[in-house]
Amino acid sequence: MSGIYSALGGVFEYFNDDCGYDKWSQYLIERINSLGIKPCARGVDAGCGNGYFTRAFERAGYGMTGVDISPEMLNAAVELSRKNGLKSQYILGDIAKLSLNFKPDFIIAANDCVNYLPQNGLTALFKRLYGLLKRGGALIFDISSSHKLRHILGDNAFADDRDGATCVWFTKLCGDRVELDITVFVRRADGLYERRDESQTQFIHEENAVVAALLAAGFSVTVEGVLGGNDKSERINFICVKR
Repeated sequence: MSGIYSALGGVFEYFNDDCGYDKWSQYLIERINSLGIKPCARGVDAGCGNGYFTRAFERAGYGMTGVDISPEMLNAAVELSRKNGLKSQYILGDIAKLSLNFKPDFIIAANDCVNYLPQNGLTALFKRLYGLLKRGGALIFDISSSHKLRHILGDNAFADDRDGATCVWFTKLCGDRVELDITVFVRRADGLYERRDESQTQFIHEENAVVAALLAAGFSVTVEGVLGGNDKSERINFICVKR
């Protein structure tokens, strides 16, 4: 097995195109605007993946830097930005160890980024991000909820067969986390298929524990549930401001 998003990195957006990227990015941009952070501000897309949100914010007028731990993810992000005539910067790095040579006005961490950190690492992560932001700056991120990981994703099998690529993944619920074994088949230029394997771990975070860690770091916090708005929400958004 290879590192996280080594197999999926180059085709992540291709397989994830049904997640509502357009509406999701507009939601994030509107929330940043509502906090008084307007275009021309500088933002960081932590765990940027193939860079969809980085590109969306750049199109909206923000100066963006995308950060991801996967070289394969970033290679695709750079290429997609180039094809779209955009000039976002990209940095290879771990959100839990993130350091910057500037203070951003906001940081976003979309699409389960925080689920890849263990429970005992949350407070340290949020303190680090708090220290990076300007005073009055914002952190917006989401998690896949406990309900989703325990009752939808965990102990299951999934497959997605596309033109030129197929992804199959098996999941196992292991107490406070879900283990994922992923296999991707990608058609090469010669018509043959190349197999790529990787494993991932997503940790289950309870909403109240996340809020407590954010408050301990110094943030003010607003919570917005998605798909249900109650204990069966599949995704929970956290809008946090550096006081």
